[in-house]
Amino acid sequence: MLLLQAIQKAPYQPVAEYPRGRFGDSLRQIAQLIKANVGVEMAFADIGGWDHHVNEMAQRAGEGQLANLLREYGRALGAFWQDMGDRMADIALVTMSEFGRTARENGDRGTDHGHANCMFVMGGGVQGGKVYGKWPGLEKEQLYEGRDLALTTDFRDVLGELVARHMGNASLDGVFPGYSPKFLGLV
Repeated sequence: MLLLQAIQKAPYQPVAEYPRGRFGDSLRQIAQLIKANVGVEMAFADIGGWDHHVNEMAQRAGEGQLANLLREYGRALGAFWQDMGDRMADIALVTMSEFGRTARENGDRGTDHGHANCMFVMGGGVQGGKVYGKWPGLEKEQLYEGRDLALTTDFRDVLGELVARHMGNASLDGVFPGYSPKFLGLV
């Protein structure tokens, strides 16, 4: 506890400018801990506000609540990447959500809770620049229950591969009891 208090009180000058807000502040704090070499193996940050059932898009492009969230999200991830520099070779950053959004707009110009979504992974050893999984399509007959993006990749496959190959823990049954992740070639 005293070590964390000392790190928090020490002036920290990131290499990049993080956006103001909970997500940017959280990533900045994680970067500070990583650079303090306290042995961070896993950290968590969240960004709220994705539950937009109404007025998801503004009349003018780039002004709706979705555009604002995506801007903050992208800038925070970019700042973290830049701030970590060469250390990104030892970091795997995963973004995910506990639910997706429907593929079609509802009557209130928003989207409702959906079935599937996407995960983004960046960092050390990640074979990036491509989409992993199968694109199900957006035609009505391709959607889950005619309204949601169909799930094609289990999140445990992504996280399991990172736990095993990036963190070096081959005991995945202890992490995902009763499930054997299928590696995607991500790392």
